[in-house]
Amino acid sequence: MRIYLVYTILLSIVLSSCTFAKKEKKSSDLIDDKISILISQMSLEEKIGQMTQITISALEKNGSPGELDKNKLKEAIQRYKIGSILNVPNPGAPKPERWHEILKEILEETNKTDKKIPIIYGIDAIHGASYTDGAVLFPQQIGMAATWNPELVEKCMAIAAYETRASSIPWVFSPDLDLPRNPVWSRFWETFGEDTYLSSQMGKAMINGFQGKDVGAPDKVATCVKHYIGYGSSTTAKDRTPSIIPERVLRQYDLPIFEKSIRAGAKSIMISSGEINGTPVHASKKMITEVLKGELGFKGFVVTDWKDIIYLHTRHKVAKTMREAVKKSVMAGIDMSMVPNGYSFFNELFSLVSDKEVPMSRIDDAVHRILRVKFELGLFDTPVTDPKDYPDFGSSTSVKMSYNASAESITLLKNRNNTLPLSKEKKVLITGPTANSMNFLNGGWSYTWQGEKSDEYAKDKLTILEAFQHKIGKQNVEYALGTQIFEEIDIAKTVNLAKKVDYIVLCLGEHNYTETPGDINDLRITEPQIKLAKALAVLNKPIILILNEGRPRIINEFENDMKAILQCYLPGNEGARALVDIVYGDINPSGKLPYNYPRYVNSLQKYNRKYTESLDNKEQNNDASYQKSYDPQYEFGHGLSYTTFRYSNLNIDRTEIGEEGIIKIKVDVNNIGERKGKEVVQLYIRDMYADITPEVKLLKRFQKIELQPKESQTVLFTIGIDDLKYVDENNKWIAEDGEFEITIDTISKKVVLKKEL
Repeated sequence: MRIYLVYTILLSIVLSSCTFAKKEKKSSDLIDDKISILISQMSLEEKIGQMTQITISALEKNGSPGELDKNKLKEAIQRYKIGSILNVPNPGAPKPERWHEILKEILEETNKTDKKIPIIYGIDAIHGASYTDGAVLFPQQIGMAATWNPELVEKCMAIAAYETRASSIPWVFSPDLDLPRNPVWSRFWETFGEDTYLSSQMGKAMINGFQGKDVGAPDKVATCVKHYIGYGSSTTAKDRTPSIIPERVLRQYDLPIFEKSIRAGAKSIMISSGEINGTPVHASKKMITEVLKGELGFKGFVVTDWKDIIYLHTRHKVAKTMREAVKKSVMAGIDMSMVPNGYSFFNELFSLVSDKEVPMSRIDDAVHRILRVKFELGLFDTPVTDPKDYPDFGSSTSVKMSYNASAESITLLKNRNNTLPLSKEKKVLITGPTANSMNFLNGGWSYTWQGEKSDEYAKDKLTILEAFQHKIGKQNVEYALGTQIFEEIDIAKTVNLAKKVDYIVLCLGEHNYTETPGDINDLRITEPQIKLAKALAVLNKPIILILNEGRPRIINEFENDMKAILQCYLPGNEGARALVDIVYGDINPSGKLPYNYPRYVNSLQKYNRKYTESLDNKEQNNDASYQKSYDPQYEFGHGLSYTTFRYSNLNIDRTEIGEEGIIKIKVDVNNIGERKGKEVVQLYIRDMYADITPEVKLLKRFQKIELQPKESQTVLFTIGIDDLKYVDENNKWIAEDGEFEITIDTISKKVVLKKEL
């Protein structure tokens, strides 16, 4: 009999002596009581074991990838009492049945322990159950952001949760709520883009999809929001390098995204691998204990990123020894260490507690947080699920949802002279390095860390080339590679082939990558790709540029020569089908950019720039030698359609608002074109004057709607005083009396805030 039954019996005895009102305890209180009983019976080794997380590869047999070494597993669980395991076994993504075998083997060893506390297994399921062979893979987060459709995101992540649980895994390291300040950053595509409000709404939707109303349900998983905090703001834009962020800026733009995720019920949070103003976040008691757990009231547990306690000693150089690194991080508020390859954390922390350098209260707090999530997940009742109970794994319905997400994410950036949609009778040349590989559609964290095996695992899916061949027949499709990402192949041969077709479909972008392997020194798209684009442009044939990229690579050297441009981001396994349906007009594109697409390498302003970042030639005395300080290739929120939407009748129900007031806003949107289409109605606010220099505009609300030809809809929004606030020099949120401008499309209305009406 499992030990948790004993706890339940003890608890019922305690409760039987209480009043009727006290018997009506919340389920969370009952869990707390169970945890308190369990912790009181645990040894120090068992407690520290719960705080220790080991990677699965450290438990594999030498020379036998993917096969667990029984002695290593026994040592991990029996001697070191570890509470968590992560990652994918070698050599790559197992099928659900194999995942089940691995988790069952771990459970069998756990059941030999005194208290049988279940392992919590975590995985980087960031765009579907992306480490499970046969799972449905959705667009990466930057593409999901481009849908501007939180409801769709929630539905997709509910499928991801189902398929992750079908793999016997209850915990995902997702969503990524970093706010990147430089698109060069290699993890840019793992985020929801450059805006705080959009990221908050999408993050909340993702958490709701993963966790639902009951995270313990058999088709739900616990989330791990990452990376708290400031990770995407490094001054070099290289992975795991320092950030310099004033606290006021951190509180106004970065912190609200995590605050919304906590309100949404996120069960765990992963700490940033970077440092802010010279302090590694893993060693920051202020950011973890005081702000995250104190101010924001986070009740879940905090886990490190890969080796980041060790890195306090070896990289950041803020700890002279491993012992000091462990002490700094645990006292800062770390609850679980992703060690991940050994037991240095366990040994050092055991010694620190034994020597009373780390109080038992800190250990008990960490263990309580970890055990709470295990109880909430139902792991004490059902520590491992069975794939046989998940008949909809990889179902056609789920695949259709992935297709829908890809279709809504793909963004039509340019369509000169209505080049698109194409006629199916025309002959096309498909060329470019991203045209015929699934690697470029999925990117990193797909089956493997760097995503280099997508062609192997997704061989039954269509590449862009194959999708065109299926759509219009192989007889109408010519193909030439043209060039590799980094190496020029045979551009002249491709140019000759292009002379025989009506249209050129040029597929450019990036190789698959994530983290440090994705670091670059130049945001321009690579030189061989530039050469290919320029060589084809000389033919004066209409070129449709297809971009498969995790970040906006600079294309201004040839952008003007492109008749149409489609940004696909990293659209997942169904991305090519969705793309081709858009090219031929079976789908009307509706994606919108979740970031500014820069025109120049050294001009990377975000859309919510300050007024001093927006000076143009007129403000520089019409001197043509001055270059515009704000001139993106395409702006945040931009995205074209095959139909036309007209906005009118912007109305606000009041022109003045007080401390407690709200403003009701409505606008009419009319589809005046001939096609059904989806439109993202975007509401921006501009603070006309403030003590802290205001932004030119800030996104505050959005809604995606669908309209038939000639159909109109009145869209309603509500905003309040919180939407007019900013963080002042004392790091406090305030709203100042004064004038604000509300803008939807090109229509604006002004409202005055008077806190004492």
